[in-house]
Amino acid sequence: MKQVMRPRLILLLMALLAAPGGVAEPAPLRPLFADDAVLELSLAGPLSATFADRETRQPRLFTLRMGSTEVPVEVQVRGKSRARICTFAPLRFDFGPDGAAGTVFAGQDRLKLVLPCHDSDRAEGDVLEEYAAYRTFNLLSDLSFRVRLVRIRFIDTDRRDDDPLMERHAFLLESDAELSARAGRPEARIPAVRRSELAADQAATVFIFQYLVGNTDWSLVTAEGEEACCHNLRLFGAAPPLYAVPYDFDLAGLVNARYAKPDPSLNIQSVKRRRYRGYCIDPAALETALVRITTQRDAVLAASRSLPLFDRKQIEARERYLEGFFEQAEDAPRLLRQFEEQCL
Repeated sequence: MKQVMRPRLILLLMALLAAPGGVAEPAPLRPLFADDAVLELSLAGPLSATFADRETRQPRLFTLRMGSTEVPVEVQVRGKSRARICTFAPLRFDFGPDGAAGTVFAGQDRLKLVLPCHDSDRAEGDVLEEYAAYRTFNLLSDLSFRVRLVRIRFIDTDRRDDDPLMERHAFLLESDAELSARAGRPEARIPAVRRSELAADQAATVFIFQYLVGNTDWSLVTAEGEEACCHNLRLFGAAPPLYAVPYDFDLAGLVNARYAKPDPSLNIQSVKRRRYRGYCIDPAALETALVRITTQRDAVLAASRSLPLFDRKQIEARERYLEGFFEQAEDAPRLLRQFEEQCL
C-alpha cells in the first residue's frame, strides 16, 4: 500500500484494533453463531402452502432435522421485495422460548432464513455473496448481525413424492433480540434519528462498508410502510449515542443479483457502480474507519475466497470488485475528500 495515510491515522491503529467499531466487548456468541462450519439441515413440512401464503403469512408446523435430531419449529414467509419476486420467499423460524434445548439452536427463539430466490446455481451464488457481505461487516464491527451458513434440504409434505423441493445453501441471521442482548444495548425503535445522535465511529464504519460492498439500498430515514427508523439499518442504544447496524445486502454490487437495480434517483446504470451514500459526519471518524477497514483487506478477501461452489472465474470477479475499493483506498486523502464531497 502506498504511504499516503495521514500520520495521526497511523498512530490510532493499535487502539482501533483493540476496540473495533467503537463498541464494548460483546458477550459470548450462542452455539449457533459460534461456529463457522456449514450446518447440514433438512426441513419437512407444508412448503407449498407456506410459500403460497404471502398475504396472511400464517405460521405452520415443520420438522427441522440435524442428523438424527428432530426439532419442531413454526415456519412462515417473511420479507418484502423478495417475497414479491422470488419463487422461494425468505422464511422465519419460531422455536419458542425452549423449543430447541439441547441442540445447536439452544437459546434461539425467532430466526430469519435467507434463501436463494430461485432453485438455480446463479441464485444460490447470490445468497453466498450476501452471506459474504455480512461476514465482511463482522470483521469490521462487533456490533453486527452474525450469520451461519447452512446446506438445507426442503421436503414438501404437501406433495405425494419424497423428492426434495430444493437442496441449496442458505444462511441463518441472528435476531435483533439476540444482538441486543449480546451487545448489552436495547434496540431503539424510534421514528427518526439525527446524525448527531449516532455513534460517529460506528456510523463511519457503516458508511464506508456500504461503499465497499456497493450497497445503496439503505438510509437513515423511515422506510415507506414502516413505523421505526431506518431503511435496512437497526438502531441500538438506550439513549444517544445510537449504534446503527446494517442488514439486507441483496441489492449490493458485490452480490449483483439478477433482479437488482439501482434507485433511479441515483443516476447510476448498475448496482456494481459504487456510490457513497453516507451522511456528513466528523471527518476524523471517517479517517479512523477507513484505517480500520483497509487493515482488514486480507481478512475480507479470505472470507470471500472461503465460500463454497464458486469456480475460479467467479472468485476472480468477486475479488476484482472488492480490490477496486482497496485500490481506491491506497490514496486515502483523495477517497476521503470524495466521501466528504458526496455526503448527504
